[in-house]
Amino acid sequence: MARSNDRLPSLNALRAFEAVARLGSLTRAAEELHVTTAAVSHQIKGLEADLGVKLLRREGREVLPSEAAEPALQALNDGFDLLHQAVRRIRARPSGRTLTISIAPSLASLWLIPRLERFSAAHPGIGILLDTKWGRTDFARSPVDLAVRYGSGGYPGYFHQQLFYEEFFPVCAPRLLEGEHPLRRPEDLRRHSLIHVDYVNADENWRDWPMWLEAAGVTGIDPEQGLHFYQSDLGLRAAVAGQGVALGTTALVVDLLEQQALVRPFELSLESPLGYYIVCPEDSARRGAVAAFIEWVMAEAAESWAAVRRMAEAG
Repeated sequence: MARSNDRLPSLNALRAFEAVARLGSLTRAAEELHVTTAAVSHQIKGLEADLGVKLLRREGREVLPSEAAEPALQALNDGFDLLHQAVRRIRARPSGRTLTISIAPSLASLWLIPRLERFSAAHPGIGILLDTKWGRTDFARSPVDLAVRYGSGGYPGYFHQQLFYEEFFPVCAPRLLEGEHPLRRPEDLRRHSLIHVDYVNADENWRDWPMWLEAAGVTGIDPEQGLHFYQSDLGLRAAVAGQGVALGTTALVVDLLEQQALVRPFELSLESPLGYYIVCPEDSARRGAVAAFIEWVMAEAAESWAAVRRMAEAG
């Protein structure tokens, strides 16, 4: 029989304390836990009364673990990580569950969603929940099963596999190839609006209009003029509507090109080290619903690449 001092206190209270100590703020902890700040404060006060120890101290505006609590904080973090891993293993059964996928909004709307019906037909017991919020995924502390991440790769400690690499090239509505100012040569862009995507994490690997115009040898065009968007799908929708010329990328425009909603007025493309990667914990990548989705989505990506090659060969 366990001694009374071995009794575990409330897991909710421990979770509240761990979140405050990790984030340095009752407010941020409340946001993460989806409760009120008052509820977090109440849980911690109850935990302090239960343990007979002061758990937090203030240093300016930051809330820090007390000297008595700090030595146990790493073990508490590890304990919650183990609980999350155990829950993921339980969830990773082959059927009868919902798979939560973190994915960028543009790739979700333009590429993944039009294909999900095929996944559901092949795996009727697996539901799909798409999480399109921006930000990094903490697999240990969130319900996300796998993520599709945009970047240059390199996810140490995680299973990762590339779906698409990136090529940037101009795309426009077919009607812009004709009319009063037809797009025949890159210099013709002087008479058209440029559509930009102001990617929030842009760095030297991000390809944009100034780079493409320089590669094409075009001068006399303001490379910043035109329409600006923060999401690629919005910029491409504007291009479909004939409002200008956008820089498309393979994964995002393959369907629009096949449907002839967009065309490539010029052949020049810019390669980039960026791409889309499947990322998930190693322990779930080869089991259950996660493994089924990875196998399916890799096959879909391969088919998209084949479609791109077919269109390129057709001219």
